[in-house]
Amino acid sequence: MARPRRIVLVRHGESVGNADDTVYEREPDHALGLTAAGLAQAAETGTRLRELFGGERVSVYVSPYRRTHETLRAFRLDPALVRVREEPRLREQDWGNWQDGDDVRLQKSYRDAYGHFFYRFAQGESGADVYDRVGAFLESLHRSFEAPDHPPNVLLVTHGLTMRLFCMRWFHWSVAEFESLSNPGNGETRTLRLCEDGRYRLDRPFERWRTPEPYGTTG
Repeated sequence: MARPRRIVLVRHGESVGNADDTVYEREPDHALGLTAAGLAQAAETGTRLRELFGGERVSVYVSPYRRTHETLRAFRLDPALVRVREEPRLREQDWGNWQDGDDVRLQKSYRDAYGHFFYRFAQGESGADVYDRVGAFLESLHRSFEAPDHPPNVLLVTHGLTMRLFCMRWFHWSVAEFESLSNPGNGETRTLRLCEDGRYRLDRPFERWRTPEPYGTTG
C-alpha cells in the first residue's frame, strides 16, 4: 500500500453566488463560475500548491461544479504530473432546485436552530447526507492507496462544508465538534500530513464560531 504523504483540501475561489446570493434564484448552483476575485484567489493558491508539490505526482479529485473546475484550471498544475478525476461525491450540499431568496433565509434560520448537521433543506440534502457520500468517497480513496505506484500527493478541489465533513469523517469528530467549526475562506487549504507514527494530522485547525455543545455522554 502506498499511502500519500499529504492530502490537500481546497475550497474553490469566490463564486458569483458568494458575491451575490440572488443569482441562485435564476441560475443553477452547479453552473455558477468564479468572479475575477475568485480567479485571483485560485491563482494565488495554485502558486502555493506548485511550490508544495514541486516535481511530485498528484492525484486530483474535483467536484463537478463549474466553480471548482475553474479553480483547478487556475492552479496551472503541470499536466504531466497530475491525474484528474471528476468526483460527484465531493459536490456542494444540494438545495435540489433554484432558490427563492426569502425561502433560503427562512430555511437557513431553521437550520441554525435545528443544527447544521441534521437539518435537511426542503428539496435538498442535510449535512448528514453529505457526510454519507463523503464517507463513500473515502472508501474509494482508501482502495486507491493499494496501488503500489499511487502518487505521493492527493488534491481535493471542493467546497467549504464538504471539507469540514471530510475531516469530520477522517478524524472521527463528533457532530458537536463539526457544528462548532466555520467554513474555510475561498481559496483556502487544509492539509492532512502523514506523520512518522503513521497517522495523518491536520496542518491547521478550522476556525471556531462557538464552543462545542455535546448532546450527552456515551457508554
